[in-house]
Amino acid sequence: MPTPYAYFQGNIVPLSEAKIGVMTHAFNYGTAVFEGIRGNWNEDDQTTYLFRMREHFERLVQSSKILTFQVHQTVDRLCEIAVELVEKSGFTEDIYLRPMVYLSTEQLGVRLHNLESETLIFLTPFPAYLPETARCHTSTWRRVDDTGIPPRAKVTGIYVNSALAKTEANLNGFDEAIMLNANGHVSEGSGENIFMVRKGKLISPTPADNVLEGITAASVVELAKNELGIELVEREIDRSELYIADEIFMTGTAAHLTPIVEVDRRTVGTGKPGPITSQLSHLFYDCIRGRSEKYSQWCTPARARVAR
Repeated sequence: MPTPYAYFQGNIVPLSEAKIGVMTHAFNYGTAVFEGIRGNWNEDDQTTYLFRMREHFERLVQSSKILTFQVHQTVDRLCEIAVELVEKSGFTEDIYLRPMVYLSTEQLGVRLHNLESETLIFLTPFPAYLPETARCHTSTWRRVDDTGIPPRAKVTGIYVNSALAKTEANLNGFDEAIMLNANGHVSEGSGENIFMVRKGKLISPTPADNVLEGITAASVVELAKNELGIELVEREIDRSELYIADEIFMTGTAAHLTPIVEVDRRTVGTGKPGPITSQLSHLFYDCIRGRSEKYSQWCTPARARVAR
């Protein structure tokens, strides 16, 4: 039977033993940064493929730098720990790793300086985050601005903003939220980057629209360029332009590549995944499960010990 393990306080321990105290600074003030890394199970290979693991750990270090946190491990060491966790835990299904750097000092008081930081990694089984095709709602909650909490850092506290938008969308009968920035331009989903296709062009908001610089998004952009000959156009997108888009899709570690078939009760295109979205989806899913030799460098194999 698989048993989830975690890297906690410098050791690999059963997840059930990885506990923090109620006075931990990160718990009280949201002073932590994190990543999500997908482990995609390939039944034929009996292997879990960790998708772009190094890039995720590099972004974790970048997020830590923005918040002035110290990371005590190298990226190489973090990669080694992640593989060991996957192999030791023994899951033979899709999983999700959550690395975090958090302020571990048990002390009250709002600040970032003169506090200790720790690195934590845990994993858990994780099925599809969104349905195969999703219906979206433009949120009344605006995406946090870079002058508030930097959105290019994955800060735990900023996700209250996303949670408000996600819950609003779900309670209104939609699968996901689309968030606008303070200027009223499209930013991203509650946990995904967003793309639209118009007249054969792939278009996305710019990083200056308070967008997290997505690793999955960058992968899809590379596939579009290399395999379909489609270059990305980054520019401001108005909410109403989504209504007349030919295709829309979202990307993210949790969501993979999800076609959007409806926005604010308006059908996107034909109401089914469009040709560019479908081609990119096929290419992407081959990549993440280790089935693409050309993009094999994106995947790190880890074989569950119980599967050998």
